[in-house]
Amino acid sequence: MAPVLGFFLLLGLCGDTVSEGSPPSTNSFDRLEFEFPPTNYETEDSYEAGPTGILFQMVHIFLHTVQPHAFPEDIIRKILQKKFDFSKDYDKPENVVLTLKIIYYEIGIITCAALGLLFIILMPLVGFFFSVCRCCNKCGGEMHQRQKKNGTYLRKYFAVSLLVICIFISIGITYGFVASHHMRTHLRKTQKLAESNFNDLRTLLNTTPGQIDYVLDQYTITKAKAFSDLDNVKLLLGGSIYEKLRPRVVPALDNVKAMAEAIRETEEALVMVNSVLMDMKQSSAQLSANLSDVQKDLALSLKDPACQVPSAATTCDHINSSLSYLDVSVDFSQLPPLDKQIANMSDVLQTNLSGLIQEGYRSFNDIPETVESKTTNVISDIKRTLNSIGSEITNISKKIPVQDKLSNFIHYINNTEDYIHRYLPTLEEYDSYRWLGCLVVCCLLTLIVIFFCLGLLCGTLGYDRKATPTRRGCVSNTGGIFLMVGVGFSFLFCWLLMTIVVLTFVVGGNVEKLVCESYQNKKLFQVLDTPYLLNENWKYYLSGMMFDKPDVNLTFEQVYSDCTENKGIYATLRLENIYNISKHLNFQERMGSINSSFENTVIRIENVVLLDEAGRKNLMDFSSSGVDRIDYNTFMNATSKHPTKVNLLSFAADLDIKANHLPQGDLKQSLKRNAQTLRTIHRIRIIPLEKSMSTVYQTMRGLQYKNSGLGVKVANVIFFLNTAQDFLKNHISMITAEESKKFAAMILGYFEHYLQWVRIAITEQVAACKPVATALDSAIDIFLCGYVVDPMNLFWFGLGKATVFLLPAIIFAVKLAKYYRRMDSEDVYDDDLETIPMENMKNGNIGFRRHRTSQTH
Repeated sequence: MAPVLGFFLLLGLCGDTVSEGSPPSTNSFDRLEFEFPPTNYETEDSYEAGPTGILFQMVHIFLHTVQPHAFPEDIIRKILQKKFDFSKDYDKPENVVLTLKIIYYEIGIITCAALGLLFIILMPLVGFFFSVCRCCNKCGGEMHQRQKKNGTYLRKYFAVSLLVICIFISIGITYGFVASHHMRTHLRKTQKLAESNFNDLRTLLNTTPGQIDYVLDQYTITKAKAFSDLDNVKLLLGGSIYEKLRPRVVPALDNVKAMAEAIRETEEALVMVNSVLMDMKQSSAQLSANLSDVQKDLALSLKDPACQVPSAATTCDHINSSLSYLDVSVDFSQLPPLDKQIANMSDVLQTNLSGLIQEGYRSFNDIPETVESKTTNVISDIKRTLNSIGSEITNISKKIPVQDKLSNFIHYINNTEDYIHRYLPTLEEYDSYRWLGCLVVCCLLTLIVIFFCLGLLCGTLGYDRKATPTRRGCVSNTGGIFLMVGVGFSFLFCWLLMTIVVLTFVVGGNVEKLVCESYQNKKLFQVLDTPYLLNENWKYYLSGMMFDKPDVNLTFEQVYSDCTENKGIYATLRLENIYNISKHLNFQERMGSINSSFENTVIRIENVVLLDEAGRKNLMDFSSSGVDRIDYNTFMNATSKHPTKVNLLSFAADLDIKANHLPQGDLKQSLKRNAQTLRTIHRIRIIPLEKSMSTVYQTMRGLQYKNSGLGVKVANVIFFLNTAQDFLKNHISMITAEESKKFAAMILGYFEHYLQWVRIAITEQVAACKPVATALDSAIDIFLCGYVVDPMNLFWFGLGKATVFLLPAIIFAVKLAKYYRRMDSEDVYDDDLETIPMENMKNGNIGFRRHRTSQTH
């Protein structure tokens, strides 16, 4: 029922699903991703038989051994084409050949069935004649046992053999119980399996319209993304144009800006140096006067009579000779003036070069705003076009006739489910009868095995080696009786058991080989896909039945394989031959008009002036201001020296040391006072002067480095500025056109990406027909083969094995019963066996006489 439902479902959807042509080539857009909502189904994809599967596999191996031939495709084709009819023309050569082919294919099963029929016929006859023979005291029916020397060995051999055979029979019985239980428990799951499949089919039918609407509704996301980018044209298009120009323009403006900063810093540095030089000149004059006073005071002090003393004369001479070092070392009044250069820099700064540079930056940075203003009209037109496309897509979903068709199939599914629910209890009832019959059969075999086992148990435990056959105990005799009862039951029922085995073997074996195995390896589909097989006028039956186009290459195998892979019904059924959605979603003309709108839009970016003539003249004035011709070395040499010829602190310390060698008096006090004065002069005059000299030195050194080659630097700045201006003039139109094309390609790429996703979604995701393949698998592979055929094959395999082993069991049981049952007569030997002639023994006369005994119990 499920296969028919599945293929009718495919039929109904053939006119309801749409088609999509080849997608335009486009790059993937990571910023615009679509996720198709997944559909969850109840039915599991696979079926596992569990530990019983090992037994099923063993039966499959046995069937492959019995029936090793490949699937008879030619025979099946001819039968389906009705070229083989038993009712007439059976004597035609082609029908005779076909019959021989069938016999050749079925030779294994026919042979086994023939052996089974032979078993069925012969076993009752053998049992009948065996019983009659024993009633005539033949065939072991005579209650007399001849004594043999190897009797103990034979008894043990028969007992062990029968025990092993009983074990084998028990294994076969276990197979029967397992198979019957497996079938019963799994058939109870049929209702749940059917319900889950019907629910999955309903889910497929109910979600398909919503899936189509979902796919078409994603255009809204695409349009929103495009609108967002169009509204952001200032950043996206204008910004991209700006970024293309930036590497050539901004460095040139940065150089001019740095030059303007250098002009300002140079002017400030020159003014500062000039001011510090004036202070240094004043400080140097005061320092010179202070040192002159100290020098005069020391010279006057050295005229003291104490210097005439021989011990102090040498010290006074040394001090007197060093007084010439108390003087300044640099005359700052000799340094060249900076007034002219400062005046020139002041003239240069009359022009606000920084402001002019900011105007250049502003003019260049206004490019995105210019692009935005120039594209206002074209963006409005594009938005109107995209809105009209959205309206058309909305109308497409309304034109697809899906819901009406699907409602019919939902009604059909409900009716089919009601049919299954109505007859499923009948199936379960019949299965109960089957289970009961299997139980009776297995219990019957079990009863026979129990008789044999009780016979072995009683016979083994009750056997007494010392007891003669006529004096055997009751337990041993009971064991022999149990064995014969088992033999009797075996003869009575073995033919019936074999009949069941043959019938189930022929049916189950053929179904396994012709249906289950061919379904799993898809040979069955290949037969059904044979051209002109099911309809002599149709090359492909499925496409002819569904589309009335038998030339469309649509096969059962391809449909089943695609549904197993969960592909969409559109791709599975080749529905582009019925309803091609590409005709409705073909917006290439609209996309081309959008692209043409961007290409035809002329975005003129003019009046981008990086630096006007006033700014350029200002740079040239700075170059000719003379700051690069200042004698920086003279200034640095003058300011790199020490302010005085001698270090005043060292000179003062030397005076203190020499004063300490003089006797107490005015001379010593004068030297110490002047040493202290020198320290004061160093603190008040030298330290500030040194700082000023260091400042002038560092400033002039920096100015020398900055203004070295000033003319070349300014020329380079103007050259790069002119190059950037020429680049803007000559290339801005080309760059604008290129970036406009890229922007248009990005906008169109969203829709190309959407259309590509629509094709993939409709062909692979919308109405994914996995439930159809699952329903077919559930009906054939799971229900028929897994729930019914495999357990049935295991049942006849175990039952047949147990029945076949009844033959040796009968033989060994009959043989063994002689050793356990109490005999009516036994062999009695003469007292002196040595007197028996050897020739009599050779002739078989062993000198015994029959002796009958009767025992009272």
